[in-house]
Amino acid sequence: MKGGLARWRVRAGYPAALLYFWLAHPRPEWILAGAATGILGLGFRGCAAGYLRKNQGLATSGPYAWTRNPLYFGSMWLAAGLAVAANSWIAATVVAVYFLAFYPATMRSEETELAARYGAAYREYSASTPLFWPRPPRGRALEGKFSWAVYRANHEYNAGLGLAVVVALLVLKMIWLG
Repeated sequence: MKGGLARWRVRAGYPAALLYFWLAHPRPEWILAGAATGILGLGFRGCAAGYLRKNQGLATSGPYAWTRNPLYFGSMWLAAGLAVAANSWIAATVVAVYFLAFYPATMRSEETELAARYGAAYREYSASTPLFWPRPPRGRALEGKFSWAVYRANHEYNAGLGLAVVVALLVLKMIWLG
């Protein structure tokens, strides 16, 4: 069970989102650039979700061979896309502060849980795989196979729906503000 700051991530997201929308000054070119950046994040997250069989074993293949946190790496690109789409350095700061406040704490919490659950296998994996910034795996093949069924079971499509909703709301705000 996630503890400390990590458990507040979702709850704090609601007021952060309201502040983000209030501060945003969307323009078409910024929305398009932000959406494109967000789609890059969705791609990374989606690829990772097709390899993550939760509570069935330690994920070490596919994007998990490049970074221990491919979902959060993709989330960083999603957050960057939101920051760009807002066309407001203050809204971008809200996004950055939210991400930096919660994601490192969440990663540390999950590291503790995985180390307790998988012991030596996790210590070996973490010794050879970076925490966040991807690096091509050294000396090991990319075993495993992407599964659409696993992707669907992980409900990763919700991240795409979330991006679509944010973009739609930014477009509506842009139209409303004229």
